[in-house]
Amino acid sequence: MLELFKDLWEFMKDRKKFWLAPIIIVLVVLGALLVVAQGSAVAPFIYTLF
Repeated sequence: MLELFKDLWEFMKDRKKFWLAPIIIVLVVLGALLVVAQGSAVAPFIYTLF
């Protein structure tokens, strides 16, 4: 997993694609939120956002 982030960072650094960083961070945070809230009572409210 760490190697994936390292390769991704090298890609962004070499190709000057730093605008991808906020998009990737938001996607990771939303994915983690869905996984964490999957079994809780908050899940129906989170799924209505999508």
